[in-house]
Amino acid sequence: MTDREQYTPGPASGAQVREDGEKWTLVLVRDLRHSPEKVWQALTDPAQLREWAPFEADGSLGTVGGTVKLTTVGAPTPYVSETTVTRADAPKVLEYNWGDKIRWELEAVGPGTRLTLWTTIDRRFISMGAAGWHICFDVLDHLLSGTPIGRIVGAEALKFGGWQRLNAEYAKQFDT
Repeated sequence: MTDREQYTPGPASGAQVREDGEKWTLVLVRDLRHSPEKVWQALTDPAQLREWAPFEADGSLGTVGGTVKLTTVGAPTPYVSETTVTRADAPKVLEYNWGDKIRWELEAVGPGTRLTLWTTIDRRFISMGAAGWHICFDVLDHLLSGTPIGRIVGAEALKFGGWQRLNAEYAKQFDT
């Protein structure tokens, strides 16, 4: 059996929702066993993003002012957007727009990294977004550990039993 076949996501955890008027921000926190420099590369390098993120990037996200085309993966109709990297303080903070604002914070914790994602999201999709990013973080951790299991996003994620459970757990947690 492959690592992917054995993969089961853990319980819904490490997520918060913040309301600011009409805008909602999903905040996800995950402790990874990898250095901030290694995590930074996975957040900015197109080849590594292709292994875990819910989008393809046609260039590096690691340079302020850089314009990169981001394309959703696994969606019925691909969403393509051009984004400009607005902040790239390696290996600490990365900001760009993908639909709306995405902010990554990396904090060294012992030999590893506390990775925090801040993303603006429509209230109707909070639990789905939390479940999807939860799985993306798991896939990222496998990639960085040298045991890649391949990206699980879009329609494939919806069919994945672990996603359904996470979506229900986050919906209950956020009362959505």
